Amino acid sequence: MPTALLRLPNASFSEYAGVRCLHLESPWVQGTMTMKAPFRIELEYVQRMMAWLLFVPPLAVQERKALQLGLGAGAITKCCYKILRMDTAVVEINSKVVTMCRQWFQLPPDNHRLEVVLADAAQEITSSRWLGAVDALAVDLYDHEAAAPVMDSASFYADCRAVLTDEGIMTVNLFGRDNSYKASLEKIKQAFGSDCVWAFKPTREGNTVVMAFRTAPAVTREVLAQRADAIESRWELPAKKWLKLLSPVMPSAS
Repeated sequence: MPTALLRLPNASFSEYAGVRCLHLESPWVQGTMTMKAPFRIELEYVQRMMAWLLFVPPLAVQERKALQLGLGAGAITKCCYKILRMDTAVVEINSKVVTMCRQWFQLPPDNHRLEVVLADAAQEITSSRWLGAVDALAVDLYDHEAAAPVMDSASFYADCRAVLTDEGIMTVNLFGRDNSYKASLEKIKQAFGSDCVWAFKPTREGNTVVMAFRTAPAVTREVLAQRADAIESRWELPAKKWLKLLSPVMPSAS
C-alpha cells in the first residue's frame, strides 16, 4: 500500500524521573531520552545496537557512514551523529515521529552530515544510493503495538546485506523470548551466512540484538577487549559488559 494511503499512528510522549518516552497511540515505549543527557543512549537494548563498534578500530569510526531504519526517539541517530561524529542517515515512514523527535527529543535539523529520509524502509533500502555504502546499519522496525518486526523476511535481510560495505555490520532488534525469534534468526542467517551472525543474550525485557556481518569477522578476543576499553573511555558505552553477553550464533543442526 502506498505510504500516502497508510493510516500512521500519532506520536506523543510521557516523562518520568527525568526520562522522556516516545509513544505511538499505545503504552508501549518506542524510545527514550534522558533529559540531562539527551544525546546519550539510555535503554540497554539500544546501547547494544552500538556493539558494532567492537569490530571497528576506534580511530576509524568517524570515517564510517551510519544508516538507521526506524527513527524511534532518535537515540541511535543522535549518538552516531553527535557523539561518534559520523555521517548519519535515518529512514522513517511516519512524519509525525520525525516532528516529535525534532520538537521534543532534540533531533538536530538535516545538514551535510545528517539526513532524515521520509520513506518506507522496505522500499528505501533497495535504492541504488545505498548500495555498498553503509558501514553501520541499525534495524529497529516495530509498529505501535511493538509485537514483532514490521519487516522480517529473508529477502529484506538480503537487501540490508546489499547496502553494507565489505566491512559493514547490521544490528537488528528482535524479541528473544518470543516464538518468532528463532524464525527471524534463521532468515538473517539465510541472508548473511551462519558464520556471519552473532547475537546477544536477551535483555530482561526480552529484546535480543543480533549482529550480521557482510564479511565474517576475524578479530581476536584480545583486540575486542582493547576496543571495549576504548569505547568505554571515549563514548561511555558499556562495551566490557557486551563482551560477556555477545557470541557467534551456532550453525543450525541439519
